[in-house]
Amino acid sequence: MINLKAITNEQRETRLGWALITPAMAVILLLILYPILYNIFLSFFDVALMGTNRFIGVENYTRIIGDSEFWRSVLVTLLYVVLSTLGTTLVGLGVAVVMNRKFPLRGLVRSLILFPYVAPVISVVFAWQFIFDPVNGIFMHTMVEQLGWISERFNLIRDPGNALWVLIIFNIWKNFPFSYLMILSRLQAIDSNLYEAAEIDGANGWQKFRHITVPELYFVIGALMLLRFIWNFNKFEEVFLLTGTNIKVLSIYTYFKAFIGTMELGDASSLAVIQFILLTGIILIYVKRVLKW
Repeated sequence: MINLKAITNEQRETRLGWALITPAMAVILLLILYPILYNIFLSFFDVALMGTNRFIGVENYTRIIGDSEFWRSVLVTLLYVVLSTLGTTLVGLGVAVVMNRKFPLRGLVRSLILFPYVAPVISVVFAWQFIFDPVNGIFMHTMVEQLGWISERFNLIRDPGNALWVLIIFNIWKNFPFSYLMILSRLQAIDSNLYEAAEIDGANGWQKFRHITVPELYFVIGALMLLRFIWNFNKFEEVFLLTGTNIKVLSIYTYFKAFIGTMELGDASSLAVIQFILLTGIILIYVKRVLKW
């Protein structure tokens, strides 16, 4: 027999739940969905700073796709994102494996490793700029005066040919602690009996790492690389603060189009849409082919 009272209570709880989450959902939709839809709307217009916007269809998209500077920006972005993502993951993995072993003051060292990640980005960027300063920086002093590996001083960060590599190294140094922390937490959850059984079977350290550690870390590393890829693809503040507009990854290129020079807001809007489509496509391929979700 159907319990009408139970059904009534369940309906009340359902209605209460919807009443509680609806305001939050409305705010989220307003703050997230509206800017996205408005950006897509602007991408089909010749946006005038003063006057009326003129509808031009997909002209902004065709102009951007036909621009060689856009494709250079895509190449630079992919190089920056892929190398930074691989670097932060591999360094984080190596440090996590070392920190998983017992040694004196391990707790203190584990905490200090997190410093680059938790430190304010503006402070560490200024520190790096001082290190690579061509006049007073310790790097150029060491390379030129101490070691003689470079014949004359120059601004490494402002040189487009070298700034990208400095930026990648900075990204790895700044963000590897996050990967280290996530991987370390998973390492500590691996059953020690697996390693003991492998030792009984005569497995060496590399074999235990390859056949036990790596499979146990597969999905953690896969998820980490996905997150880092997304974050690096959309990275702006580190790139802009360290190199200005010298390294035109897509986020900087979009900013350049929108707020510098002629302020082409229609082109910038279409660039943002293209960037979103590229990122979504790469994520779908990665999730399907690599993570196999």
